[in-house]
Amino acid sequence: HTDTTERYGSAQFWKYIERDGELERKKDGTEGESGANSVVGLFKSVFLPQGYPESVSDDYLQYQFWDTVQAFSSSLSGTLATQASLKGVGVGNQAATVAGATITWLLRDGTGMLGRILFAWRKGSKLDSEAKKWRLFADVLNDIAMFMEILAPYFPAFFTLIVCTAGIFKSIVGVAGGATRAALTVHQARRDNMADISAKDGSQETLVNLAGLLVSLILIPLVTDNPGLTLSLFFLFTILHLFSNYKAVRSVVMETFNEARISIVLQQYLTDKRILSPLEANRREPVFFRMGLSVEAAGWDTKRTLLDWDEWRVAWKTKRS
Repeated sequence: HTDTTERYGSAQFWKYIERDGELERKKDGTEGESGANSVVGLFKSVFLPQGYPESVSDDYLQYQFWDTVQAFSSSLSGTLATQASLKGVGVGNQAATVAGATITWLLRDGTGMLGRILFAWRKGSKLDSEAKKWRLFADVLNDIAMFMEILAPYFPAFFTLIVCTAGIFKSIVGVAGGATRAALTVHQARRDNMADISAKDGSQETLVNLAGLLVSLILIPLVTDNPGLTLSLFFLFTILHLFSNYKAVRSVVMETFNEARISIVLQQYLTDKRILSPLEANRREPVFFRMGLSVEAAGWDTKRTLLDWDEWRVAWKTKRS
């Protein structure tokens, strides 16, 4: 007899068995038969890309796990910052005016819009090649902005200036975070399924934000008029947020070259004639921006280069014996 297995994505397996000229179809294994497996299958279909895990990169699950942790902690920190901002513009204060609060909010939004345009103009072309660094930078800047919003009500004379500065920082976070997320989606997609991965990432983030909302409903009564507890929880969530972000970008294994990765590979090759694998090169790649360039001390002019994203090329030639 002849056996043939049919698989739809990674959810169901069907086996076709030919016996005496008749074709019999049955499920292969126990997958999908029990209630627990049915729930797991539903969860996968709702929150994971079609065809997971074959349709995504090998680092997808690890990255998404840490990205989920950072999104949850960021949601809680954002609740504390929002409460502080509302308090600063006069919510709960009878002496505050609607016009004053509206002007402050408009100034914050306006400066944020300008910051978004300027940052995209100056750094937009660097977000693809340095996706890891800018992703981590965006989250660090977001924590700084939320910390400023929490402190702003305690400096009423400078409240508008502080929230406007925080608004600029958050606008930069929006550009850098969104653009690098798109670059990482391109990396994760293995079947030209960028849209599906992006949509499921949005579903995962929505679920996490919903969980953060439920926890926030418990936290808000506890932290109201309690600045000490507010700052303590904020620092706790911030530490978790930064740690999970670091683990997330460290888990990404890019198979394409940027300047840092090709430099690491070439240095290793010149040392012992060994070519590093993508995993090895990515582990050595720095994820923080470094202040200053050591090549300047050797006499190189770094003010202008031919290494921009649309100009830099490297040619590989195989020497025939």
